[in-house]
Amino acid sequence: MDNTLTIIFGIVAMLLPLVVGRLVWKRFDRWFGRNDEAYMDTLEYFLKKIGLTILVAFILLWLGMTLVFNGSGS
Repeated sequence: MDNTLTIIFGIVAMLLPLVVGRLVWKRFDRWFGRNDEAYMDTLEYFLKKIGLTILVAFILLWLGMTLVFNGSGS
């Protein structure tokens, strides 16, 4: 039973960053877009958008994997 829960929580910990990253990607324009289409079409804006999305997803993945596998070694 302990292995089954580890697998289930591991899958959830891997899928959660994808879902949250998608939400960050979609809502980034509302948060930082400034209602300026010309600014939102620049490379600088795109790099900020992809950088924040990757950062949030990586932090969630790291925290999730830490929580899942922290107690499974004993």
